[in-house]
Amino acid sequence: YHPAPLSERTPPDTPVLQPSVSYSAPVSYTIASGDDKGYFIIHSSSGVIKTTKNLKLEDFPVTFSVRATDSSDAAIYNEAAVKVEVIDENDFPPVFPSSLLEETLAENLSATQIVQLKAQDKDTGRNGFLTYGILNGHGLKFRINETTGVLYSNTTFDYEEEPTEYQVVVYAEDDGIPEKKRGYCTVVIRITD
Repeated sequence: YHPAPLSERTPPDTPVLQPSVSYSAPVSYTIASGDDKGYFIIHSSSGVIKTTKNLKLEDFPVTFSVRATDSSDAAIYNEAAVKVEVIDENDFPPVFPSSLLEETLAENLSATQIVQLKAQDKDTGRNGFLTYGILNGHGLKFRINETTGVLYSNTTFDYEEEPTEYQVVVYAEDDGIPEKKRGYCTVVIRITD
């Protein structure tokens, strides 16, 4: 048996599966082996398998054996394997080590790399896969590599003619299901003479 994957937020006492047995006499069900951490319980007469506690993603998948035993003769039984998987929920937003960075950029430089930003996400899989973007690019004066997080200038700056400070808000966005989450960092860029 391979029931639909469970959310890591599945509460205790959630039905998971009801195995079926073709047998002419009553049977009693037990979990024979494999559920070492005690995540599941089986109803002895109906065979309904339920969760017993909150699920920890790192403990899954779990494969355990369910035994159906003849109610009047314990020597007559059969077993089937049950494999239960758990889906990582998008619990965490991406986080930058600092929400504010200060960088300097010399005037009269052609387009150049300013800083590499790196966020972390405690989720796994696509829920932890990050892309980077800019909320305000100051008229496209800055750009970011969406994969690497490297922030670049797109133009040459003149200390005497333009603002000498720019605040560029960068985000990291995960590819979470059902919703994407973002973390933010403000990069203050000072143009130097």
